[in-house]
Amino acid sequence: MKKLHKGFLLVALFVCLIFTGIVFAEESQIEIDEELLKSIAAQFPNSVLSEEEKIKELEWFARTSTPFKGMTISSVGEPIPTIIWENEVLAPLFEKLTGIKVMCDAIDEGMVVETFYRQIASKQHIYDIYINDTDLLGTHMRKQSCVNLTEFMANEGKDFTNPYQDFDDYLNLEFGQDYDGNQLQLPDCQFPNLYIFRYDWFNDPKYQAMFKEKYGYELGVPLNWAAYEDIANFWTNDVNEINGVKIYGNQDYGKPSPHLGWRITDAWLSIAGVGDKGVPFGYPVDDWGLRAEDKIPKGFSVSRGGELNGPAAVYAVDKYIEWMKKYAPPAAVALDCFESADIFGGGNIAQQISMYTCFLASDAYRSPESPVTDENGNPLWRLAPTPHGKYWEEGMKIGYQDCGAWTIPVSTDPEKRKAAWLWAQFCTCKTVDVEKFIAGVTPIRKSTVWSDWATENEERLGGLITFYKSPMEDKFTPTGPNVPDYALLAEQFWHYISPAATGELTVEEAMDQLAAKCDSLLEKLKTPVFSPQLNEEKDESYWLEAPGSPKAKIEEEEEPRTMPYDEMLEMWKAGETTF
Repeated sequence: MKKLHKGFLLVALFVCLIFTGIVFAEESQIEIDEELLKSIAAQFPNSVLSEEEKIKELEWFARTSTPFKGMTISSVGEPIPTIIWENEVLAPLFEKLTGIKVMCDAIDEGMVVETFYRQIASKQHIYDIYINDTDLLGTHMRKQSCVNLTEFMANEGKDFTNPYQDFDDYLNLEFGQDYDGNQLQLPDCQFPNLYIFRYDWFNDPKYQAMFKEKYGYELGVPLNWAAYEDIANFWTNDVNEINGVKIYGNQDYGKPSPHLGWRITDAWLSIAGVGDKGVPFGYPVDDWGLRAEDKIPKGFSVSRGGELNGPAAVYAVDKYIEWMKKYAPPAAVALDCFESADIFGGGNIAQQISMYTCFLASDAYRSPESPVTDENGNPLWRLAPTPHGKYWEEGMKIGYQDCGAWTIPVSTDPEKRKAAWLWAQFCTCKTVDVEKFIAGVTPIRKSTVWSDWATENEERLGGLITFYKSPMEDKFTPTGPNVPDYALLAEQFWHYISPAATGELTVEEAMDQLAAKCDSLLEKLKTPVFSPQLNEEKDESYWLEAPGSPKAKIEEEEEPRTMPYDEMLEMWKAGETTF
């Protein structure tokens, strides 16, 4: 038996060596078109990688993708400049490099979310991979609707994970991680909601003197809402016209649509001061006004320990409506996010409290022909952190940062998962990322922010690069993982905010009804993990008098605070925050 066993082992070893030789031979026989690699590498002249490093990374994609040559996969995201550039520029190059054809769609963000939900519910194929916001993280985690990328990379996806991907180089990789640090979504594009203003107007001695005389303090970047309101009134009513053109001290949008709901959940509640201290989101009450204890959602209403209908939330929505009606162009109430995107670039808006910086890729903000640039295309505008409302406290997140991220549905075929994963990594690799940043202004890598191109063009992006290099960036975060069903709950916001904007409901009535509706949905929502369990209702005074959120009503207004923009930038460069 021992001889037989020994003989068997020798035969097995021989067979193994032959098989290994075949594998090695097959790999070595993969023909790589060196000229093609050089040609593709040349498309990314501003890469942080050397030519040799670019070709090395591209060669890895070419070799690794061989099993999927001739395969077609499908991808979808929303129509922002970055994703359109990926579809139009990167997809054809990826096909040339790998032989994998990517059918790319760009559709409205709401449709992206709806389609993902439909695919999960039906367990049918629609798209192989999605770029959807990490705002959906809490949903994906609880419904177990997407591939756990950490487990995938350790197992079936191990051989298809780019060894040069350098995950430590990502900005805010944690945005796509669950409570245990598992990567569920891979960042593809991110952009904060920042304050934007006319630097040239604010620095005009004539307007500085006018403002100081009437308001008693210096015209500068508003640090709080009290200053923002004064400045909005100043430009709208005191200045009123510049060069015969009517100007406004605020810009916003209020069209009854999902975009209106996102306006509130993405920006207004957090910058007003809804929620508790804590970054990336408050605990136990987050910036949606949702209370969560031990990862379990407990309620939105003040009576259940939430803050969605509390004084801070009412104050937030009230100011949003008031300022849009008083200080924004009349058309603002009929615009959605995309329709509003380039309005500031029209040249008659002095400031906007919060805008999605992905839209800065538009010619409205970069072209020499734009009213908000000089003859060389340099910006007459600048970016700064969103000013905060009177309920905000030191230690809270300062504002919202959107993060679109690659997400693979669990219903995607196992082989197509691997091909889709290659596509996601190609769109985010170091070879391409600086050029992607130039096209879409949505950085996802530290190396891109600190690249030679970014340093040389820092002033042409009006403070965005400086912001990303500063400690301020860490305080701008997306919706946290406590929100258990983003699409279902976010949809409710615009249905109730809209009648408040039109006057059909008071703001208090709208927020009471919204909070009650969200609680009723939470009560019915059952998920495999961390399922909501509503707190029993108590008198609101119990929660309002308790430490933290929800916060009791603050009657007095803050003293307006401003800061010279150039001083603010120097603080960032010194590693200091400005709040």
